[in-house]
Amino acid sequence: MLSPYRVLDLTTERGLLCGQILGDLGADVIKVEPPGGSPARQLGPFYQDQPHSDRSLFWWSYNRNKRGITLNLESPDGQALLRRLVTSAHFLIESDTPGALARHGCGYADIATLNPALVYVSITPFGQDGPKANYADSDLIVLAAGGPLILTGDEDRAPVRVGVPQAYLHASGQAAVAALIAHRERQRSGQGQHVDVSAQQAVAQATQSSILAAPLGERDYERIAGGVKMGPVKVRLVWPAKDGYVSIVFLFGSAIAHFTRRFMEWVCEEGFCDAATRDQDWAAFGSIFMGNPEALKEYDRLVEVVSRFTASKTKAELLEVALERGLLIAPITTTDEVWQSEQLAARQYWQPLDHPELGKTVHYPGPFAKFSAAPLKYRRRPPTVGEHNREMYVGELGLTEGQFVELQGKGVI
Repeated sequence: MLSPYRVLDLTTERGLLCGQILGDLGADVIKVEPPGGSPARQLGPFYQDQPHSDRSLFWWSYNRNKRGITLNLESPDGQALLRRLVTSAHFLIESDTPGALARHGCGYADIATLNPALVYVSITPFGQDGPKANYADSDLIVLAAGGPLILTGDEDRAPVRVGVPQAYLHASGQAAVAALIAHRERQRSGQGQHVDVSAQQAVAQATQSSILAAPLGERDYERIAGGVKMGPVKVRLVWPAKDGYVSIVFLFGSAIAHFTRRFMEWVCEEGFCDAATRDQDWAAFGSIFMGNPEALKEYDRLVEVVSRFTASKTKAELLEVALERGLLIAPITTTDEVWQSEQLAARQYWQPLDHPELGKTVHYPGPFAKFSAAPLKYRRRPPTVGEHNREMYVGELGLTEGQFVELQGKGVI
């Protein structure tokens, strides 16, 4: 779909996913790294626990379908080479601090004079302007600033960050979409533009409707492990099983009452509650206990009943009956269970890519969508450090072999 177009990917770990999405869509993505390789290559875990710039699983996760070159943007020669590369590019993605590339003569205003049709995408913690534009950042800081962090962790202690960094994945995904929107405008007008993506703004959407609570004067969600807290009510969403955990929608009201009724019939059949508990008015139950201390005690009792019941079954047993009876139960899978998933296997989700440097094939998570007319293809494994230097600088830019060797010796490439 994007096969006629070229992307220069200058991102750090902040924005790698953006270029990969465009590469998956068919674009020719050129990953530009400093000589010696991107610091993101030093992020673990590593294949077979052997630290190496070409064995980082983090790097592999976000750099397929890219060619790789090295270039020192601190040097005038490196900046000159980037300007030559820009003339044949359609997108440039960067994630440096605001103004950093401009100080090297490679900011949007500089580059746009060379290629007015270029879509120049900047991914930063807080955007290009504003009082926090140059603040230091981390995944923890961005999630805290954007709002999601307040929802994670136990209610009786400080919030905790999500185990796998999330902030820049949100920002990178939104940057890829924004780049395509700017590309559509370019097709209409012929003009490129600067796309400014703030990770703080991107993750704010991850609070779901909670982001609207404060401006509308409504009650906000509060964190509680395994669920959410709304006012005095601790709504449990995660429940124990014999071999892990399951998610169960054990809620009330007219839209959900029939599911809860069917579930409690099963709980009663198994001897974990009496008929009176089973036969409560589940449609009205929620409105009854809001603000009613005695009703809240009854809800706490029900939580204990359901917990004892689910803990007596395996995840597979709970899912099997859920499918038979139409219950809202889903097992919480481990990484290994995802890898072994029959559903993903049936959809041919895992995609093999040859790694000649390892002498083996590695299976990667599959495309984010299936397109019937233009299926996404995994054309390239993640590049090794400087793998396509000669191909790009000599084969495409036209440097002589002598110039290429000289630039290598000077640390420019």
